[in-house]
Amino acid sequence: MSSSELKVLIFNINGEYYATDIKEVERILGYEETTRLPDSPDFVEGLINYEGGILPIISLAKRFGLNNSEREKDSKIIVTRHEQETYGIIVDVVSEVKNIKNDEIEDTPTVVSGISRRYIKGLIKSDNRIIIFLNLANILTEEEKALL
Repeated sequence: MSSSELKVLIFNINGEYYATDIKEVERILGYEETTRLPDSPDFVEGLINYEGGILPIISLAKRFGLNNSEREKDSKIIVTRHEQETYGIIVDVVSEVKNIKNDEIEDTPTVVSGISRRYIKGLIKSDNRIIIFLNLANILTEEEKALL
């Protein structure tokens, strides 16, 4: 893999394709029921046991304000770690790990504004589809991280 390439994990939420740098992914778990937390933000699904600790689980569908279908039995939890923070993200389908050339990534269009610019790194053109390239480290604001 040359420096002009990166390896991404491609996943699907509500029929849309997203990707994240594979370096942001610690592991992928099968979906399990969470324990709900009272007074938590709507997009926080709850908590699960993970490696002897507690792992907050967030719903990207709710975080992005998408209409969320019910959990599929084949939903997955992508565990992501940034510095000292670890959390899980529920996705409908994990589709593939793929090498992407830097010239396949376009800048986020200027019509995308405000909050979403914080966590969208760009758009990947691949196999006649557009994949939204996320920066999982920036999905939650500092205030939201503090709530977890």
